[in-house]
Amino acid sequence: MQTRSKPNVLVVDDRADVRVSARFVLEDNHYQVTEAESPIMAKELIKLHQVDLILMDMNYSLDTTSGEEGLELLTWLNKADLGIPAVAMTAWSNVELAVKAMQLGAGDFLEKPWKNQRLLQVVAQQIKVSGLKKQNQKLQQQLDNTQIEEGQYQWLSSCMHELMQQINSVASANVAILLTGDNGTGKSQLASYIHNQSQVNNGPFIAVNMGAISESLFESEMFGHTKGAFTDAKSSRIGRFELAQNGSLFLDEIANIPLSQQAKLLRVLETGEYEVLGSSQTQVTSIRLISATNGNFKELIEKELFREDLFYRINTIEFRVPSLKERTLDITPLAEHFINMYCKKYAKVSIKLNADAMQALQEYHWPGNIRELSHLMERAVLLCRQDTLSASDLNIQPSSDVEQLSSELPMMTLESAERKLITQALQQVNQHVPNAAKLLGLTKSSLYRRLEKYDDLQK
Repeated sequence: MQTRSKPNVLVVDDRADVRVSARFVLEDNHYQVTEAESPIMAKELIKLHQVDLILMDMNYSLDTTSGEEGLELLTWLNKADLGIPAVAMTAWSNVELAVKAMQLGAGDFLEKPWKNQRLLQVVAQQIKVSGLKKQNQKLQQQLDNTQIEEGQYQWLSSCMHELMQQINSVASANVAILLTGDNGTGKSQLASYIHNQSQVNNGPFIAVNMGAISESLFESEMFGHTKGAFTDAKSSRIGRFELAQNGSLFLDEIANIPLSQQAKLLRVLETGEYEVLGSSQTQVTSIRLISATNGNFKELIEKELFREDLFYRINTIEFRVPSLKERTLDITPLAEHFINMYCKKYAKVSIKLNADAMQALQEYHWPGNIRELSHLMERAVLLCRQDTLSASDLNIQPSSDVEQLSSELPMMTLESAERKLITQALQQVNQHVPNAAKLLGLTKSSLYRRLEKYDDLQK
C-alpha cells in the first residue's frame, strides 16, 4: 500500500478565488489540498478521504456575518470526534465569532485576507499538535492494554507484603529504581504502581521495551530525530525522553541495550542533556527513571557486555520481584481474580474453580509466572462451557510430572534439545511466538532467529 507523504488540507470556502489562493500557498509548501465549496460538500469529502486539517470559512449562503454555517460544521466535527484539527477564517473581524469557533473546537482563527506566513505557521502548528495528540493517545492505549488489573488485587503472601512496604517507602523519592526477577512476574505493573505513588504521578508514564529497539534505531527512539536526519527520516519524531518529560520513563529489559549505545544513555542519565538526532541544539530532560530486567548484571559486567557505571546509575535502589511459585498463598486467589476479570471482558457467566483445579494450580511450577497464569485463565474462560473449571480444563502438568519426565529424558544433542523446548513452548501458548519467547527466557527476535534456523517448527 502506498502511503501519503504530504499532509492533506481541506479548504472549505464558497469563493473559488480564495480556495485557489490557499492551494497555491499550501502546495508550494508541500501540502496536498482538497477543495469544498460548502459545509455539506466538506462532510462528504471527509467521509471519503483522509484529511489532516480543515481550513474553513465561517460564512456561506445563509449570510455574510453570523458564522452560523461554520459553527454548525464545527459542531458536526466535534460530535463526530474524528480528531481532525480545524482553523476558522472570516473576512469580518469578529471577536465573539472567533471565541465561539474556538469553544467548538477550532484550533486557531485567521482573518481574511491572510498573510501567507501566518497561514503557513498556523497550519503547520495545528497539524503538529494534532499529531502529538494522536501519538499520546496511542501510547496511552498501549499502556492501558499492558496493565493487568493487579492494582485491584490484595496480595496475601508475606514476600509481596514486604516488597510493597519497601516500594511504598521510596516511591515518592526521585531515585532510580531497578526491578529484577524472572519473566512474567509483574515488573511492568509494579513500575506503573511506583509512578502512581511518586511525586510526578501527574506526568506521563512512558514504557519502552529495550529488547525490541535495534542498535541502529536507539538514538531515534530514545532522543527523537528531525526530518531528514537520515535516509528514511521523512518526518520528525519525538523521543521517549521528551515524551516522558516531568513524568516517569520505564526501561524494560534494560540489560539488552547494545554496549555501543550504553554511553549515550549514561550521559543523559548523568547530566540530563541530550541532542535530537539531526539537531545540534542540546535538550534537557527531567524524568523519574524506573528500569527492569531478568538479566544477570554481575555476569554481563564481567563479560564486559554492560557498563558498570551505567549499572550503578540505574539501580540506586534495587528490588527483586518474587516468582509466582514463591507466592503460593496468592496462586488460587490470583487465578480467581483473573477469571472474574476475563468473565467480565468476554461477557461470560460467573465461573468457579473446583478443588481439583485449585490443587493443580498449586502443584504446577509456573515457569511463565503471573503472565502465564493470566493467559491460562483467559484461555480457560474462553473455552469453558460450564460454570466450573476442573483440572482437566486447565491442561497443565504438575511439577512432579515434569520432574519425572526430565529424569527419564534420554541423552540428545543440544540442537535436538533446543528444538524440543521451542516446540513445547509454542504448543503451550498456542503458537504465539512472543509468549513462547517469554516462557523460554528469550527476546522475541532471538526466538524468531531460531525459528528461521529450524524452519519446520511452525509448519
